[in-house]
Amino acid sequence: MARGKVQMKRIENPVHRQVSFCKRRAGLLKKAKELSVLCDAEIGLIIFSSHGKHYELATKGTMQGLIEKYVKSTGGTDQADQAKGKQILDSKKEINLLKHEIELLQKGLRYMSTGEAGSGTMTLDELHVLEKNLEIWIYHIRSAKMEIMFKEIQLLRNKEGILKEANGFLQQKIDEHYGNTNIIQMVTNIPHPLTIQSEIYQF
Repeated sequence: MARGKVQMKRIENPVHRQVSFCKRRAGLLKKAKELSVLCDAEIGLIIFSSHGKHYELATKGTMQGLIEKYVKSTGGTDQADQAKGKQILDSKKEINLLKHEIELLQKGLRYMSTGEAGSGTMTLDELHVLEKNLEIWIYHIRSAKMEIMFKEIQLLRNKEGILKEANGFLQQKIDEHYGNTNIIQMVTNIPHPLTIQSEIYQF
């Protein structure tokens, strides 16, 4: 009995799908090895399962060597050179933009230091850029100022707590000292019994 043609669609049953994957993977690897031996071909095969597990076959050498050979044969080196050249151009463009911004800021500093508002040395766009940078600087300065003030306030609070503890300790010592002194004074002010008797006998 002839085997029916298998319809090419995803197998819904996970068990059947796994069994079919294992069988067909083994068959594919076997056919790749046979093709390499019969035709003296270099074959590299990479398979990823639905669970992310990978299987690979390199009939001659290693998979890394085959990939490097593939990259060289398809002009991958040229693409890498083009990417490197593009990166260099982007870096040069960024450097030019930074140089222009530095020159503009230096020009703005000279403009502010001379105070010649009507000299016309800066355009309206340049003044807008300078204003924006000044706003950013003011924001950073205020943030740094607030941070320093918060730190100083925290230090003062810490000092206040230490002084309160020291004051309480000293107050406790004072209370103990003067309390004992008052008791001693009260005891010394009471007349001695012998003294009282001698005074009575004198009468």
